[in-house]
Amino acid sequence: MPDMQQSRDTRNIAIDQVGIKNIRYPIVVLDKHNEQQHTVAWVNMYVDLPEQFKGTHMSRFIEVLNLYHGEISIENMEAILVEIKSRLGASRAHLELDFPYFIKKQAPVSGAQSLLEYQCRMIGTMGDDFNFSLEVKVPVTSLCPCSKEISDRGAHNQRSNVTVHITYSGHVWLEDLIQWIEECASCPVYSLLKREDEKAVTEQAYDNPMFVEDMVRAVTEKLRSVERINWFKIQCENFESIHNHSAYAMVEGQNNWSVDKSVDKVDNCQQE
Repeated sequence: MPDMQQSRDTRNIAIDQVGIKNIRYPIVVLDKHNEQQHTVAWVNMYVDLPEQFKGTHMSRFIEVLNLYHGEISIENMEAILVEIKSRLGASRAHLELDFPYFIKKQAPVSGAQSLLEYQCRMIGTMGDDFNFSLEVKVPVTSLCPCSKEISDRGAHNQRSNVTVHITYSGHVWLEDLIQWIEECASCPVYSLLKREDEKAVTEQAYDNPMFVEDMVRAVTEKLRSVERINWFKIQCENFESIHNHSAYAMVEGQNNWSVDKSVDKVDNCQQE
């Protein structure tokens, strides 16, 4: 049968990314406390397409997914990308996995346990080298320092989303990254709270007021202290309770640990 995708295109325009988008597929995620967590991801898979070819073979992306059925995880992402490149004759491959991840949380006073959902993303690219990054969106509570300062009674607070995107060396547990972020907010968010818990989290937020700027700076300080993290992008959006707009802040940075350590070594030698 004719292979139209491999027929000649004469417009001399290479395509950076072409493939399939928003297919639902089961994946496996490492769980710090339970070894593995099975979830369902929205999957995007792309390759580059040289200028001389009319199209790519979309069915081959699905073939790769089926080949790794039950084994799609961060451990296999590099192998999956290699397979995509090979099957589609591409020089670059790209894979995105957007998925919900659930962590069991314990209410601060009653100890009531419940699951809280976090939206996560794993992104892998393969050209000459394999590159991987991790993103997580964490819901938190923020309480306005200005409102607390100027008000005789109470202060307005709201739910916020802190989105952190990182590259790293070694391994970073989702549970650890989420905890670091939650510790930088006025108060964490829970799916189940009894009355005594609601009192506790309300008072915790009141005692720990945070502007959107405070939260991205606090997360920045935390991530700068983690040597495994190489690069980060931190975004915070406050869904304001007394305005019809959101407040937003972003910080992007890089940890130059190897540079810092070499400088420290030279300084120590000079002192000796």
